[in-house]
Amino acid sequence: MKTIQPIARFDLAFSLFCLQHRFNLPVARISKAISHTGDGHLYAVMGLLAWLFEPRTGQYFLLAGLLAFLLELPIYWLAKNSFKRRRPAQISHLLTSFITPSDQYSLPSGHTAAAFLMAVLLQNYYPEFGLLPFIWAGLIGFSRILLGVHFLTDIVLGAALGISCAIAAINILAGG
Repeated sequence: MKTIQPIARFDLAFSLFCLQHRFNLPVARISKAISHTGDGHLYAVMGLLAWLFEPRTGQYFLLAGLLAFLLELPIYWLAKNSFKRRRPAQISHLLTSFITPSDQYSLPSGHTAAAFLMAVLLQNYYPEFGLLPFIWAGLIGFSRILLGVHFLTDIVLGAALGISCAIAAINILAGG
C-alpha cells in the first residue's frame, strides 16, 4: 500500500489546486455543461446518425462503438467495485463536489473512458475531425476533476480503459 501513497498525495494536492480558488463556482458551471456531453446520450445519437447518413462507414462506426462499450462496461464496473476508491469529497473536507455522481466510487472515470473510447472511434472512422475528438474527451475528463468527483489518476486510467477498448473493438472488426 505504501507504493500508492505518493500517487494518492499527488491526486489530493492536484484536486486541491483545481478546486480551491475563487472562481470555482463559475468553473463548475462550465464544467457541468462539458461533462454533460459525456453522459452517454450523445454517443448513441452519433452512432445512429453516422449509420443513417453514411451507411458503410457509419455501420462500422456503430458496430465498433457497440463492441467497444460491450468490452468497456464490464471492465469499468469490475474495476470500480474492486478498487472501491472513495471520491475526493469523501477523502477530504477541503474538497467540494459540485454534482452528485452516478455511482459511489471514483476509479476509473466512466465519463472519461467513454469519451476517449469515442474519440478513438471518431479518429479511426472519421479522421477528418483531426484532434477535436481528443480535445473534447480531454475536456470531459478534466471537467470531472473540476466538478470534484474524480482525481487525476481516475481520469488517466479511464482514458486508458476507453482507448484500449476502442482499439480492441476496431481490431476485432478488422479481423486482426
